[in-house]
Amino acid sequence: MIDHERDLASVREATERLLNDAASWDNAAVAEPSRLPGWTRGHVLAHLSRNADALVNVLRGLPMYASAEARDADIARDADRPLDAQLADLRATGERFQEVGAEPADWSRAVELRNGVTDSASRIPFRRWVEVALHHVDLGVGYELEDLPEEFVRREIDFLTERFAGNASVPPTRVLAADGTGAWTTGSAEGSEVTVTGPAPELLGWLAGRRDGSALKTEGGPLPELPPL
Repeated sequence: MIDHERDLASVREATERLLNDAASWDNAAVAEPSRLPGWTRGHVLAHLSRNADALVNVLRGLPMYASAEARDADIARDADRPLDAQLADLRATGERFQEVGAEPADWSRAVELRNGVTDSASRIPFRRWVEVALHHVDLGVGYELEDLPEEFVRREIDFLTERFAGNASVPPTRVLAADGTGAWTTGSAEGSEVTVTGPAPELLGWLAGRRDGSALKTEGGPLPELPPL
């Protein structure tokens, strides 16, 4: 069972970790490229702030974003701000998300995200944790997939293998943690099965599009090519 209160605490911890890392930067560091193509670190920070606002909207039953174009325009608008403005925004929006998350609510209700995607309200704090944790890695400041909490890594692998399950473009795939502590299935139900084995952070990197999978071992066929998230 999803514990949204525990996930909210994890979001707070992840946000503080990112803010603490970024506090040592200068304005030039904000303008440097991130690991995401075409985005500076400022774009990543701006996205995280606007995503917090968007998930507040979701929890309040409002549209996540006014439109895809408005989402992109807001990120572009805020990307070039100086460090102090970026961090103040991220802290303030993070606090708003926590405040809404603490309000009495039916956490079993369905909520709508982007592109018609629906989910349980109880999973929204984990979705925010994913945004903060993976984009911290995307900043390219020394925080890596291997530094992520083990619980987070396992749960995000759960989430991503579930997301690709039934996708006809992905062959039947068995995903195994090299230490024997996790096993997942994903992809189509038809065709020859491919087994992918590796350390859990490497598996997450491949599933989340953060690593090329070259550190993984495969049996039964080449490493499946995954659709973009």
